[in-house]
Amino acid sequence: MPEPPPASPPLLHRPLPWRPPEQVVERLVGALGAEGLVWLDSQGATDSPLAGRSFLAVAPAEQRCCHGLPGDPGARDPFALLAELALQARTEGDTWLGWLSYEAGAWVEPAEHWRRPDMAVLWAVRADPLVVIDRRRERLELQGRNPTSLARFAALLETPADPAPPWPARLAAPRDGWRWHTDRRQFADQVRQVQALIAGGDLFQANLTACCEQLLPEGPSAEALVALHLRLRRHCPAPFGGLAIGRAGGGAPLQAVLSTSPERFLQLMPTGLVQTRPIKGTRPRHGEPETDAEAAAALITSAKDRAENVMIVDLLRNDLGRVCRPGSIRVPQLVGLESYPQVHHLTSVVEGELAAGQDVVTLLKACWPGGSITGAPKVRACARLNALEPVPRGPYCGSLFRLGPDGSLDSNILIRSLLVRGARLRAHAGCGIVADSDPDDEAEEMGWKLDPLLDALA
Repeated sequence: MPEPPPASPPLLHRPLPWRPPEQVVERLVGALGAEGLVWLDSQGATDSPLAGRSFLAVAPAEQRCCHGLPGDPGARDPFALLAELALQARTEGDTWLGWLSYEAGAWVEPAEHWRRPDMAVLWAVRADPLVVIDRRRERLELQGRNPTSLARFAALLETPADPAPPWPARLAAPRDGWRWHTDRRQFADQVRQVQALIAGGDLFQANLTACCEQLLPEGPSAEALVALHLRLRRHCPAPFGGLAIGRAGGGAPLQAVLSTSPERFLQLMPTGLVQTRPIKGTRPRHGEPETDAEAAAALITSAKDRAENVMIVDLLRNDLGRVCRPGSIRVPQLVGLESYPQVHHLTSVVEGELAAGQDVVTLLKACWPGGSITGAPKVRACARLNALEPVPRGPYCGSLFRLGPDGSLDSNILIRSLLVRGARLRAHAGCGIVADSDPDDEAEEMGWKLDPLLDALA
């Protein structure tokens, strides 16, 4: 009779003296470098229920990735790889963190319209140890199975804080150096094309995006990207932000995602509870309190924005209904106002209970890509958007995620994000388009959604 496989080492937990997230990152990156770093960076007021725990992987134990679309040489289904990672997480006590690109949708709905991304479709790291940072309770903990690595990280974080490390020179991208793939005039024209599709009964709603790009004299170092994210998060704190930096394959240029996203995509709790928090409806904040309150009131009472939000809620209820227990779908928050330092948003909350026989991967496939960044009907919206938008989205409108050893998942929608591949920087923004959208207003909204990212780089 064959010998049973050896049991995996137990998951160890090591509490550490509290220090703020910035100090944790600076200390570990200063000692271990930043390539392979993933930081799921939850910010916001510490009394907010969304100011949850942050998770950090530095010098990861393992990296996995896949590229391309169905039919490409060497391409692999990213959801099949995710299934392997989820199984390893459950059986061996690992945590995996990384990104899944928008074009992973080609493996859910194979079609010719998907654009070929120039970044990894899936890139993930195994954290050992994982650094868990709880700002609300001011708790810091290491979780891992390798006692040697655990002790090494603890030694770095238990010693008194040093002055800030000598970070690389400030990464700068001047405001006049960006090349627009779709400028405001072109974007307004594309809005009219979407509205024509809506008028013809082809679509109900679509989330149209645009992007700008800048090529630096040389590619930034991983440490320079960490410094940029530290600057960006001070300017645009968000509950579902994050940073991921890695090389997706031997000899590949450095790739990175820097996100200040306020939107949760999917959360799966160990109990089987599923939550998604779609955002539709946005207004910029104002320094003068009365003007700011007027902007918030205008958003709350906007029939167009409320209708758009409700439309996406219905789409997500349908997506969750494919893998959740019948009768368990509920909407505890419908079109609620949430305010952040840069913007006001309308956010809804949809929940369900995962059905027997379903798991984290079937949940992701049922909902991918996210309804709030595609449209309704979703598959048709994806086809129309891929025809209109001149470049692939890549990780933008995809997700940063964490797969836990207890079968849990948390993930964001990668909006308000900057993509880096080698020396190329790319920033995207998008707007939900409905029948009564104003094309010029949507083009203006696309611009001011990008402003915080471009200002941080300038």
